[in-house]
Amino acid sequence: MKKKLLAALLTGVMISSLALTGCSKDTPTSAENTVQTEPQSSEIAKSEVEMENQEQADEPIVEDDTVSDQAAADEVAALIDAIYVQQRTEDTDAQCAQAKAAWDALTDAQKELVEGEEADPDYFGRDTGDASKDDPRNQDDIGENEILVVSFGTSFNGSRVDDIKGIEDAIQAANPDWSVRRAFTAQIIINHVQARDGEFIDNMDQALDRAVANGVKNLVLQPTHLMHGAEYDELMEAVEAYRDQFETVKVAEPLLGEVGADASVVNEDKARVADAILAAAVADAGYGSLAEAQEDGTAFVFLGHGTYHTAKVSYSQMQTQFTDIGCVNAFVGTVEGDPEETACEAVIDAVTRAGYTKVILRPLMVVAGDHAHNDMAGEDEDSWLSMFKASGNFESVDAQITGLGSIEAIRQLYVEHTADVMND
Repeated sequence: MKKKLLAALLTGVMISSLALTGCSKDTPTSAENTVQTEPQSSEIAKSEVEMENQEQADEPIVEDDTVSDQAAADEVAALIDAIYVQQRTEDTDAQCAQAKAAWDALTDAQKELVEGEEADPDYFGRDTGDASKDDPRNQDDIGENEILVVSFGTSFNGSRVDDIKGIEDAIQAANPDWSVRRAFTAQIIINHVQARDGEFIDNMDQALDRAVANGVKNLVLQPTHLMHGAEYDELMEAVEAYRDQFETVKVAEPLLGEVGADASVVNEDKARVADAILAAAVADAGYGSLAEAQEDGTAFVFLGHGTYHTAKVSYSQMQTQFTDIGCVNAFVGTVEGDPEETACEAVIDAVTRAGYTKVILRPLMVVAGDHAHNDMAGEDEDSWLSMFKASGNFESVDAQITGLGSIEAIRQLYVEHTADVMND
């Protein structure tokens, strides 16, 4: 009995010892002693992350194409904005060349992204005609007698040839013994043409310096400006600084002649301009006469630039002039909407109340440039063409994009103004 009890006790002790030994953390379990043929899931995940990180490290860093394109376009926009200024400096020539070179380096997609305070893809990209047909008239060897034709200017090559060059050519033909030269008063336009087309046009100071350097004795200035407005005043200020460097200096009348006190005052110049522009508009519209156009329900709207200068009364005087010659289907408007009765909404209302169902828009501007192409006949909703159509008051609305300078009768009026001041 005692032996059996002792044996049982020894057996219990051995079992307890084995149990304690099996729970020891230093002793491998049967699972741990098994040969592993596959890695654990945590090790797989760790390995995949390491491989992905290595692959990313091996790949070259590529910039976002959109960001890169916009950055290149923004650089060109900044260069364009830098030359869209009215003041010429010693850096202007280099800046013009730099802006064009940067534009040429852009891809077509990048060019479409160019957008600045004044810059857009049209600055260099718009086709405005062949600049090689123009003559900047900046030659030396002037001689003692010079006629300097002064214009605001335009960056539209075709209009510059048809309108400004057309006037200059007519004046030169009428004065073969004088040298006709050119000056623009808008440095913004001079820079645009120079940068885009490589054509160098003198501003007022450059043209007058050239005259002095060439020994000119008798200087006649013929402005192509429409009226005695702000640009004419600037011209007079510029020439005053040079007056004592010539024996004689004479300034001819702008197109519409003297301004006059109020809207009722007209003159022969305004009458001749009215006749010339009406005849051209009627012919271009395909009518045999003004009366025929009127019977067909057609109104002609002549669009000027507009000004806040006191000379703005000239637009009202032109409206009076049309009325005085019996042209009741002619209306005068202005881009700037000043005077008030020349604003687009006011003109639409006037044409509607008069009962006309067809409208033809045409510039009352010497040059058919940016204002004629965009403000008058552009596709944007705020152009005159778009607003007249949007009114829903008319069966048809069309535009004739032709400057006054392309009309032969207008050119001859400038020729006579030049002759008048030369013979005075």
